[in-house]
Amino acid sequence: MNRPIWIATTLLIALTASTASIAIGSDFTLNIFGNANMDDRIDQTDIDYIQEIINGSKEATMLSDVNLDGTVDQSDLQLAEELTENRAERISLIDGNQQNLTLELPLERILTLNMRHAIALAVLGGEEKAVGVDNTVGERVDLFPRLSQLPAVGTTSEPDIESIISLQPDLVVTFTNAPPTDALEDKLPEGMAVLRFDLSRSSSLREEMAVLGFLLGNPDSTQRYLDWYDRYIGEIQDRAARIEDEDRVRVLMERERSADTGPTARWAYASGTGFTDLVDLAGGINIASGYMEGNKDLETEFVIDKDPQVIIGLSYKGGYKSSNPESMKAYYDEIMKIEGFGNISAVRDGRVHIISGDFSIGPQLVVGALTVAKWLYPEQFQDYDPVQVHREFLSDLMKLDYDPTQKGAFVYPE
Repeated sequence: MNRPIWIATTLLIALTASTASIAIGSDFTLNIFGNANMDDRIDQTDIDYIQEIINGSKEATMLSDVNLDGTVDQSDLQLAEELTENRAERISLIDGNQQNLTLELPLERILTLNMRHAIALAVLGGEEKAVGVDNTVGERVDLFPRLSQLPAVGTTSEPDIESIISLQPDLVVTFTNAPPTDALEDKLPEGMAVLRFDLSRSSSLREEMAVLGFLLGNPDSTQRYLDWYDRYIGEIQDRAARIEDEDRVRVLMERERSADTGPTARWAYASGTGFTDLVDLAGGINIASGYMEGNKDLETEFVIDKDPQVIIGLSYKGGYKSSNPESMKAYYDEIMKIEGFGNISAVRDGRVHIISGDFSIGPQLVVGALTVAKWLYPEQFQDYDPVQVHREFLSDLMKLDYDPTQKGAFVYPE
């Protein structure tokens, strides 16, 4: 059985200089060694390409040295053939930290350290391979009716190493920066592999899902997800590109205040996260972009001076964990009562929104981007229903009987 991954192509939209530029819908390189011609699949063309390298008619590429021994030869040709025929015993790839990783195949026992990776596993047809999960999965029983019943292995930041080892996973999947290597890899026995993918950023989500799909050996599920993703993201980008510079909406992106955030500051997001990607995709102007990097305290005086037309607060309360919107309402009320915010356009015009990180960042990023796009530009996106797209993701891709209008709390106000 051949094992190619086909990646749909969508139009690359370059947003204007007034907002961040991201290349979501563009083609990408599937970063698996054996993809010798550096396209978005592994198939017969890669075998032919390796043969041409051996013959001297082509130059070696970054991914043509399949066995990573420094030379492209007949052994690489054989390994590439095994990959396309689904009989390879090992596979090498580039992870989210741009590090080479070699895995033994087949992967039969997989452990995830965050709900985003568990969602990816379910969407890509690998749920039955899961043997353990972290607490973010266990807390969301309705979203993970099976996975939430698996053994718990602590938290993303503080995994229970003894529990992980006892489950004997072939692969542990987690974020690029959490937990740190000295809390995970350095404590695991040799041969217990860790794959680090964020599954958060719009610039890398499709590639990471395609690589995971290849590892799981379920091309139909992988293609179904990529088609769904491309269809909606392409339309969002297309419509956002038509918005004139003078009509682009100014947005404050922030998160619930932490204990050490003072009364004269907001914990704001400027760049470098899946959360900020939502506004960038939708064609908004993040008021903190260019003023600071990443996410940190932002003075309320700065916010008042920039006069955002929309404020979006990120919450991890509610979501798939609880249908009670009270915690999100409390966050909303807090923003509305901040001293000096009464004259901000967003507050005055009733355009303050709380969004759950559960459904807006990760493999469901499409739903978050469409939700934000409709908040920013209701006329341009009046024919789209983010709730229906969310329902479609849950039913068609996760195979769940889950109605987001009946369970969970995802935005406030409704």
